[in-house]
Amino acid sequence: MERSNFSELQLQKLHQKEFLNDKDLEEIAIYQKKGIFSLRSELLLMIYFSIILFTSGIGVIVYNNIDSIGHLAILSANFILMLVCFYFSFKKAKGYANDEVLFENPLYDYLVLTGSLLACIFLGYLNFQYQIFDDSYAYVSLISAILCFAVAYYFDNRIVLSMAITSLATFIGISITPKSLFQNEVYSNLELTYSGLILGILLLIWMEYSLKHKIKSHFHFVYAAFALHLLGVCVLAGLVSDHWWVFIPILIGFVYYFYQFSYRVLATSLFAFMLLYGYFGVNIVGGRIISSIHFEFIYQFLTMLAPFYVVASIYLFIRLVKQFNAKKNASVQ
Repeated sequence: MERSNFSELQLQKLHQKEFLNDKDLEEIAIYQKKGIFSLRSELLLMIYFSIILFTSGIGVIVYNNIDSIGHLAILSANFILMLVCFYFSFKKAKGYANDEVLFENPLYDYLVLTGSLLACIFLGYLNFQYQIFDDSYAYVSLISAILCFAVAYYFDNRIVLSMAITSLATFIGISITPKSLFQNEVYSNLELTYSGLILGILLLIWMEYSLKHKIKSHFHFVYAAFALHLLGVCVLAGLVSDHWWVFIPILIGFVYYFYQFSYRVLATSLFAFMLLYGYFGVNIVGGRIISSIHFEFIYQFLTMLAPFYVVASIYLFIRLVKQFNAKKNASVQ
């Protein structure tokens, strides 16, 4: 069993609303005092890292022994391992359903992940060696995205869905990695900025459609998280471009939508990142406007005001997040 996250106040409110009787309340209190915790999450995390290390190890072995192993042998071994993973996954899967469908054993979720990673490696290596799509890897990314979307929806796997969205972004030329946030062409290439905006909006449209028609509606957080960061980065990139005024209504729409949506699904992380992107966006717009005003005393005044502004911003951010969490906690009580 996993340790309960309910506080004593929450338990008392559940008891007052007669969701819990006296015996249940006493048993929960005794259980919480034992301090029992579950190793399940820790073990699954170790399995996830094992899969990453395994696929990375395959890449290192291939790189160091490419001359002695041979390309065809590497492709064959990769393909066979991929087939084995998907064979056992299909064997244990319950089939597709619009609702959430889980494996009886969560280890098979990681088998699906391993098979998907091997499939992407196979496609990339196949194109690298035999130049099926010449020197372009865009089509490899597109095929990988289609494959991962199909696997994610059939096996109900959120991690593979993340891979699919990442591959789709790579297809249009956007790399979603921590390094790319600092060296991303999105900031210097306005075409990529618009492409990122279109992709982010399409993700939100599909997410809303899925929620309305209950097509894997539990995937909503994955779509929302990717769309939030993709749109946020692209909006900031647009605001530092020469046509920055075009992105002001987009910034307003971005903040308004994710403010409403984060309250709808009660996701603190979405709310916090929305505030951050909105804060940076407003400051960029403010800086643009101030830079167009050529009065020396205004710059001196703002320099004096800056420390107070930073402190007030931090206070307001913390206050808004606390208010959000209070409403979130009240909704589950």
